[in-house]
Amino acid sequence: MEILEYMEMEGHQQLAVWTDPAVGLRSFIAIHNTKLGPALGGTRIWLHKSEDEAIMDVLRLSKAMTYKNALAGLAHGGGKGLIMADARTQKTKAMMESYGRFVESLGGRYITTEDVGASAEDMQWIARTTQYVVGLPRESGGSGNPSDQTGFGVFQAMRACALDLWGETNLSGRTVAIQGYGNVATALIQHLETEGCRVVVTDVDDTKRQLAKSRGIEVVEPESILSYECDIFAPCALGGVLSLESIKDLHCEIICGAANNQLKEPLVAQALQNAGILYAPDFLVNAGGVINVSYEIGQVYDPEAARIRASRIFDTMSKVLAISNENKITATEAADQLANQKLEIARTEPK
Repeated sequence: MEILEYMEMEGHQQLAVWTDPAVGLRSFIAIHNTKLGPALGGTRIWLHKSEDEAIMDVLRLSKAMTYKNALAGLAHGGGKGLIMADARTQKTKAMMESYGRFVESLGGRYITTEDVGASAEDMQWIARTTQYVVGLPRESGGSGNPSDQTGFGVFQAMRACALDLWGETNLSGRTVAIQGYGNVATALIQHLETEGCRVVVTDVDDTKRQLAKSRGIEVVEPESILSYECDIFAPCALGGVLSLESIKDLHCEIICGAANNQLKEPLVAQALQNAGILYAPDFLVNAGGVINVSYEIGQVYDPEAARIRASRIFDTMSKVLAISNENKITATEAADQLANQKLEIARTEPK
């Protein structure tokens, strides 16, 4: 499918391109929808195989941000940035400053923050050339690392799923298998262990697996996590882990994790429901991070207010599951339906 045809079909408003050969920068910003307010979404630093692949990725991710922000109750539309570079070997301060000028050139239609491959320090360098950036370190007046709020939001979504499936929010005694041992998983595990859960983790990075072991966490090999017998499977690494083939290995009742775009294709949501597995839509589950950074915009960051907002992920997930049960549709379809209702209300409200 041609890019412009795809944008028209999916309702995208804008795709902007910025190159700066002097610093090796090739970048894109996609703005999907601004009905609720300026687009808010992270900038991913990732070396795609081709420009076409990068463009399709940033377009797809920007639409997901529209739905995520709408469900989170934020006054922001959806956007996403992407820098085509290897974050480990090619990222430079000059590149970040140039990218900041790109963000600034859009005049506030898009507000950026960190994503895969980017850090709070990178946001500081971007902030040298644009005012439209959040996710700055605490010492710079920002909200700092959003992982704590993201992990808290995932925990709230798990509680809502438990209430729907098992009739109680208490997760004590439940086994949770986590794929990916990063900052979000670490924050999530703190809540799960306090609740009395048995936690099992894995990561493709052996160093991270060893770190988890040193902290007394049960660790399994990466290839065995999908088939591990558990109550809740929590994908917290990169996306695409759930395919029509891979879900045949699952031995869980709930899937609820922080990874973006967990479904390899939309059909997987229905296949999971047919298999009796409750899949919590990732763009609702992992909204704690964007909620956190949104509390920097136009105000002094208030962590308590951000935490209160993130706790409402429980209420939104419960509402989505109620719609799903009532209409006999997947939770993903129900979440899309609820987000579209919010966008439609915004579209018809007088300006």
